[in-house]
Amino acid sequence: MAELAGEASAEAAVAAAADLEAALAVPPDLTAAAFFDVDNTMMMGASIFHFARGLASRKYFTTADLASFAWRQLRFRLGGKENPDSVRASREQALGFVAGRSVQELVDLGEEIYDELMAAKIWSGTRALAQMHQDAGQRVWLVTATPVELASIIARRLGLTGALGTVAESRDGVYTGRLVGDLLHGKAKAHAVRALAAREGLDLRRCTAYSDSINDVPMLSTAGTAVAVNPDPGLRELARRRGWEIRDFRTGRKAARIGVPTVLGAGALAGAVAAGIAYRRRSS
Repeated sequence: MAELAGEASAEAAVAAAADLEAALAVPPDLTAAAFFDVDNTMMMGASIFHFARGLASRKYFTTADLASFAWRQLRFRLGGKENPDSVRASREQALGFVAGRSVQELVDLGEEIYDELMAAKIWSGTRALAQMHQDAGQRVWLVTATPVELASIIARRLGLTGALGTVAESRDGVYTGRLVGDLLHGKAKAHAVRALAAREGLDLRRCTAYSDSINDVPMLSTAGTAVAVNPDPGLRELARRRGWEIRDFRTGRKAARIGVPTVLGAGALAGAVAAGIAYRRRSS
């Protein structure tokens, strides 16, 4: 009898806990959402370059290829506004590294490389901002020029709703190395956010957008609330003029003065090149 009574008490406790959890659950807010850029906003450095580092360590391409990609990335990161043609060329070069590889193979590698090189580079402060929206019952999307497969891995690992990213062409499950449509960059991000809002029934006036880059002003301007995260100099100045909130999770005021993507982006790229050269020396 005592044993049966104990089981009944345990079941009652579990039922009561479930009822309390249901009572405290935040109802979904179906018309508000948040949109986060990835590179230097959600993650320190360029996600596609971290991915390229992982591929280089697996001998998917040469150190010379990695160094060339690093130089292109560094050039448009340090050059102020990113030239769309330069950005597209850099991304297509990165996608060229995976031409002829199966989509599933690269997705599986993306999972591994996220654990190896990306997870530790997520800004805890930005992740907390995303969690704030989730706690309010809102959906959260990543919006990035990074290939959508990689962006989706990052979003899923962070427990977010999903991701909008650049689409790499594939045929019969194999990458061709070309893009489908435009790079998701600049105005294209704003168009994608508006299309998503229309599809999901979102009220953009109730939405919030986050980015580090002056190039994302079109996306930031689509939302009712814009937040500059780790802003580059151009975005910091514009955010101050427009009264947008500024969040800077970088350590040291030098980074804030100079702005990255410069310091952090350049550091990540230089480190990756050095790692690639060291790997080549070990292998030779």
